Amino acid sequence: MTVTLEVSEGVGTLRLDRPPMNALDVATQDRLRELAEECARRDDVRAVVIYGGEKVFAAGADIKEMREMDHAAMVARSRGLQDSFTAVARIPKPVVAAVTGYALGGGCELALCADIRIAAENARLGQPEILLGLIPGAGGTQRLARLVGPAKAKDLIFTGRQVGADEALTIGLVDRVVPAAEVYEQAHAWAARLAAGPAIALRAAKECVDAGLEADIDTGLAIERTWFAGLFATEDREIGMRSFVEEGPGKAKFR
Repeated sequence: MTVTLEVSEGVGTLRLDRPPMNALDVATQDRLRELAEECARRDDVRAVVIYGGEKVFAAGADIKEMREMDHAAMVARSRGLQDSFTAVARIPKPVVAAVTGYALGGGCELALCADIRIAAENARLGQPEILLGLIPGAGGTQRLARLVGPAKAKDLIFTGRQVGADEALTIGLVDRVVPAAEVYEQAHAWAARLAAGPAIALRAAKECVDAGLEADIDTGLAIERTWFAGLFATEDREIGMRSFVEEGPGKAKFR
């Protein structure tokens, strides 16, 4: 399998495993979608880590495979390509990308689907599609601009240049830079901490932020208001408030 799912401590690790560079061919894209949807369904998966291994996250699409596609073939495939990445972005649980080495093209677009990105000091990120006479096609023109702003996104997309971990951190493309040997450990620890939290409230928070960014402020506030009131019907809310009153903040044990 080119993508696997392992679950530990409530954390599901989606591991890309297509040596040497984790090129994202059609089979890998489809497998990624299947496992992302499985993560969304499974109650024992409460947070997710996306990881490509110690040396590389994902160096992009399989260019040899893509080169054989003509216009008609890509018209037929492009929706499936985007759907695979959107399935990751729509996992209704906290998702962290553990980025080592190259995260280029589709690899960068996959990292953009996570809620946060923890990068190795040796990480290199970018959208080099323009150098092939193309543009990003798996969400890069949309998610990158929403994350770092249109000017910085255009710089990366127009030039196709790669950025190192430090510049990626400066522009907001990644959220934390750590030694390469610690990337997965820290990503898993972040996910495990949230996996012990209130699952429905975390889902609500993620949906409010993501859906609100796609809407006007009044619609976003309506989404927030609906979820906020709805959480008063959950057991986690009762546990959290009772623990706060009786024991102080931060000591609740959610189920």
